[in-house]
Amino acid sequence: MKRLAQTLSLCLLMTLPAVAQKNYVSEVWVADQGNGTYKNPILYADYSDPDACRIGDDYYMTSSSFNSLPGLQILHSKDLVNWTIVGAAVPYALPPIETPERPEHGNRVWAPCIRHHNGEFYIFWGDPDQGAFMVKAKDPKGPWTEPVLVKPGKGVIDTSPLWDDDGKVYLVHGYAGSRAGLKSILGICELTPDATKAVTQSRIIFDGHESHETIEGPKFYKKDGYYYIFAPAGGVPTGWQTVLRSKNVYGPYESKDVLHQGKTKVNGPHQGAWVDTTTGEDWFLHFQDVGAYGRIVHLQPMKWIDGWPVIGVDKDGDGCGEPVLTYKKPNVGKTYPICTPQESDEFDGFTLSPQWQWHANINEKWAFFDGGKGNVRLYSYPVVKEYKSLWDVANLMLQKTPSDNFVATMKLTFKPTKKYTGERTGLVVMGMDYAGLILENTDKGLVLTQVECKKADRDGTEQVNASTELKDATIYLKVQFRADGKKIGASEGGHDLIVMCDFSYSLDGKKFQKFGQSFQAKEGKWIGTKIGTFCTRPAITINDGGWAEVDWFRVTKK
Repeated sequence: MKRLAQTLSLCLLMTLPAVAQKNYVSEVWVADQGNGTYKNPILYADYSDPDACRIGDDYYMTSSSFNSLPGLQILHSKDLVNWTIVGAAVPYALPPIETPERPEHGNRVWAPCIRHHNGEFYIFWGDPDQGAFMVKAKDPKGPWTEPVLVKPGKGVIDTSPLWDDDGKVYLVHGYAGSRAGLKSILGICELTPDATKAVTQSRIIFDGHESHETIEGPKFYKKDGYYYIFAPAGGVPTGWQTVLRSKNVYGPYESKDVLHQGKTKVNGPHQGAWVDTTTGEDWFLHFQDVGAYGRIVHLQPMKWIDGWPVIGVDKDGDGCGEPVLTYKKPNVGKTYPICTPQESDEFDGFTLSPQWQWHANINEKWAFFDGGKGNVRLYSYPVVKEYKSLWDVANLMLQKTPSDNFVATMKLTFKPTKKYTGERTGLVVMGMDYAGLILENTDKGLVLTQVECKKADRDGTEQVNASTELKDATIYLKVQFRADGKKIGASEGGHDLIVMCDFSYSLDGKKFQKFGQSFQAKEGKWIGTKIGTFCTRPAITINDGGWAEVDWFRVTKK
């Protein structure tokens, strides 16, 4: 029936004028409550280190993508509450362009900043091993330029530009202690007028060692003659948002804390973007680290009082706000339809849908998106010779988890080669610990296993919790995520949600059988746990292999 419907749809598209595609609305998390209010988080997904800018009535957001490609996913909104993915600024590969055989977990794209200047969009980010990069585009949907290394330097991260009134261009940034050997400081350098190259060394303009340990993630603004630097401090899970200001770009800067957890359950509220509306309101986007689900995005009201921003709600009047969980939606002058970032995929297109990311620079031989047949064909790709687990695999096609409680189900048909054994595919929940339902062609034929791998990031190997032989190559695989609000080390102030995953499978798509053991999800390296699929073969020399055809991947309540 799906194939027939797609054929009819294609025929209709050939004869009817183009119409706007219906907004995607999640079954599992919608921030817009439909009554003029919203709930936090506005995105229950790992868009860590978010930054945003407004151009007219449109808002654009990006976030850290680390080793995942397409990198620097671009989200669009009209009201700061409803968002959809519209593209990616780095679609295929990060420099240096090398073979995509092994992912660089936790490296590459850190804490980007998106800005609009003189008719062009710019995104700056820090690569902790190379320095500050920049891409630009006239349209946020692309095409974007190739990345330019603006300021080489090991440990230069968290970059944010400022085009000053006199035409000069500045870049504020932090330092990664793991590479630079020094952290908790911020520096500023001057760039060329086209913002493609640093023309001065950086000058340290703020030292946070005594009162703002681990200050990082700075965002640069200018208002009413003051230079403002919004910067988080105190560490990802437990910190706060501080703001620096000075009449001189190089300081001295005075500081003030403007957002902290207070009596709320929103730990570490910081690092994000100040944006305004055409009606004169101010708002702040930031993340909250919840462990396995990564860093989810909140939206806070903001007001300027005596030259300082106050973020959230300042109940005690001390000038430092606390996060809100529900609030009146931003006044943007209009009301817009509810929409959420894409999740489910029928694979009826001819390119990678925007919610998916591979785990490294993309190899064009990994997949064939056959929208005519309504599936994606994943070709078995050889693992690296030093393979120990899926942690070493680049061709993992994954997406962010979209809520605290949800179900992901996929239908696939496995067609391994008959020449040899060892090809694998399946459904995977990926992090520093991972688990999944794995189909493998063996000397006994097709075998389904439920596996888990503890400490995959430390060379851990898979263990099999359940196994069964299969006769049918088509199967439905399901995982249920459940978080009941309990936190790891809660009595000691722990903030990481305990997230459990239960696996099941079906041969007819109707009756599912629980399979294997419950698995406690764990985050990846600087990212939340991800869900998705893959297709691999052993690291042996052969001129072809088999494949897996994924018919659909759906995210639902149950």
